[in-house]
Amino acid sequence: MLRTKAVSEEVHIADERIVHLGRSDVESLKARVHATARKRIRLCAHKAVEDTLHEMFVVYVKETYVRPNKHLGKDESLHILEGMADFVFFDDAGNITEVVPLGDFSSGRQFYCRIPDSAYHTLLIRSDVIVIHESTPGPFERADTIFAPWAPEEVDVAAVEEYVARLASCLQSKEKPGR
Repeated sequence: MLRTKAVSEEVHIADERIVHLGRSDVESLKARVHATARKRIRLCAHKAVEDTLHEMFVVYVKETYVRPNKHLGKDESLHILEGMADFVFFDDAGNITEVVPLGDFSSGRQFYCRIPDSAYHTLLIRSDVIVIHESTPGPFERADTIFAPWAPEEVDVAAVEEYVARLASCLQSKEKPGR
């Protein structure tokens, strides 16, 4: 199993020169995600926020709220290892512009998505758990992430529940047969 250092309850960094993950590493993350306050956990394969490439293995559960956001000057990509979600893109006013149904390779859904910089996006998790491999250029600058002003903050639980329900309902009404 990979040796890691905890930065917080949600963030762990690989503590080995050569980083390699297996099923037991992912299962360990999945076992710990429910104990985190925000229902998310990540293992960073990069060593520091200054690194030029950031690779993370992220676990979310169905209840996780990923507030719509965009990144200035940085594309990102993700690859689904396990689970399913809808990747939702928005315009600057909060209108849905595109939905990409994601799942692991065997699901029949798309398993990879590249997110262009400055595109508002979120994940609506459709399975009990989802495991994602995410990559983005570094260094990490918190100011490069802009949260959508039309989406509720995580701390407003009632507003989040209402927003997620409304988003799910909107996506359901646009679903095509066989999806």
